[in-house]
Amino acid sequence: MSEKFDLSEDRLLSRSVVDAVNSWDDPLDSDNALHATIQFYMHNRAWKYIFVVACFIAIIFVAGYTVTIGSVNIGFMEAYQTIWNHLTGNIIDTRADYVVWTLRMPRVIGGIFAGAGLAICGVVMQNTLKNPLADPYTTGVSSGASLGATLLMTVFGLGLGSTWGTIGAFVFAMIPVGIMILITKMKDASPTTMIMAGIGIMYIFNAITTMMMLSAEAQTMQAIYNWQVGTLDLLKWEQLPVMAIVVIAGIVISMLVSGKLNVLATGDESAKAMGIDAEKLRIWCLILVGIVSAAVVAFTGLIGFVGLVAPHITRLFIGSDNKFLLPASAVFGGMLMIVADAVGRIILFPEVIQVGVIMSFIGGPVFLMLLLGSKRQMW
Repeated sequence: MSEKFDLSEDRLLSRSVVDAVNSWDDPLDSDNALHATIQFYMHNRAWKYIFVVACFIAIIFVAGYTVTIGSVNIGFMEAYQTIWNHLTGNIIDTRADYVVWTLRMPRVIGGIFAGAGLAICGVVMQNTLKNPLADPYTTGVSSGASLGATLLMTVFGLGLGSTWGTIGAFVFAMIPVGIMILITKMKDASPTTMIMAGIGIMYIFNAITTMMMLSAEAQTMQAIYNWQVGTLDLLKWEQLPVMAIVVIAGIVISMLVSGKLNVLATGDESAKAMGIDAEKLRIWCLILVGIVSAAVVAFTGLIGFVGLVAPHITRLFIGSDNKFLLPASAVFGGMLMIVADAVGRIILFPEVIQVGVIMSFIGGPVFLMLLLGSKRQMW
């Protein structure tokens, strides 16, 4: 067996290199740095789980409080008792059961799913386009849905709460997504192309919507306006399964590609080095975001800022790893939505301020505070 070579005798190696190589022979048990790194990782991982659990608890608490708000007085504990009695089939007070379960619970459950769907769409778009200002409506879904809603109300006289009204809003919301895919196929699927295509489509659709609104009656204009600012008033139990299935499927699919999104966020060159087709992945992410956000918008109208603010706030707490960021943003987005709805229902009670307006009041200042007050980069 040959003798161990003494690296210190090699004059071509610097002292730092020799010390680094010699450290490889040190036993791992004495490596305090490794132990500290492992401890930090475990602590950071535990904090991420705590954040998600805290959001779940907040959702349960706020949901219980929200169903007490209204002209019929329902106590906080009475609301939980009524929900439990309905779930177990032991309905005692039919009046309270009708008010809590039939009238108020759909907007709460729908708001949770809507917030979760818009939040994960925001995470996917921000990673796909590598742009912190991207949100679900960057795809032009909002302008398409707005045009569909205006067309259905002014020309066909359909209400958005109806089945055909909801289907029509969804179909029109998907049209800009299809146009964006065609544009990226003809040119390329780079983030710049997708953003510019979305902006161009948005202006065209908004112009058509404005022209149609000029000839609308006052009552129709009011209905269009209420829908455009975003509302949970139209939600009913029979509509929730469709939105829930689409949102849950979107969360599951986005989680399956979370690792690829982590790589894509670092740049196309890194993605190609890992064997990922960046352009094809962007197109599939665009389709996913389009379907999920269109499904939400068709039922709730244009609720802004959730898909922009929720991912950023969550990212400040748990970091940018999409394996944790996606589910955490979904839970936080659902919580944020029902909190905004509760605020809108109590601030000028008995008048109701639509959730889209409250989200703008909350989202704008919070976003500016995060941007100006953060000591580290948000992206």
